[in-house]
Amino acid sequence: MTATGTLRYGALSDRTVHLCVDMQNLFAERTEWHTPWMARVLPVLLRLARARPADTVFTRFIPPASADEMRGSWRRYYERWAAITRDRLAPRLLELVPPLAALVPPALVIDKRTYSPWTQPELRQALEARGCDTLVISGAETDVCVLAAVLGAVDHGYRVVLATDALCSSSDRTHDALLGLYNERYSQQIEAVPTGVILEAWH
Repeated sequence: MTATGTLRYGALSDRTVHLCVDMQNLFAERTEWHTPWMARVLPVLLRLARARPADTVFTRFIPPASADEMRGSWRRYYERWAAITRDRLAPRLLELVPPLAALVPPALVIDKRTYSPWTQPELRQALEARGCDTLVISGAETDVCVLAAVLGAVDHGYRVVLATDALCSSSDRTHDALLGLYNERYSQQIEAVPTGVILEAWH
């Protein structure tokens, strides 16, 4: 595992972007989607984002107003999670947690309606405008939206670096399983290291 403290493929280029996934009040507060780890990883993630705010892109997960807006299994999903639809949710819960919101601008925010941020053309456009070749990925949750962001980044050919201590999940078991999977099956494309290693390598 690369979590030993080194980046397998060397220092990060000046075309690196930090992609921070869904660090929103919706998950930080005691909603039905509360992610208890978020409070624990926020100071580490904040250190990473504050180091390079102009090179940081935040995503926000934006539910539909109601299940009727969605098709197929997404409609069934929001029938189950009706309390999370915008018709019933306080708008402030969709905002980034305040310490991260304070970094916008220069950090950028991109909204998405599904797990993957790659369904939004704005993300690819923003990365291309920066000439991005590497993504440092952090955020919530390791085994849902972060997973979708990581695999999409791999498919687009980016070098992917996971900040292992700046990820959070509702499940220890699946969080650990995903980190193991990344290291064992995606070692040519994904490096998983602590934030301190990333900051030292990102000049």
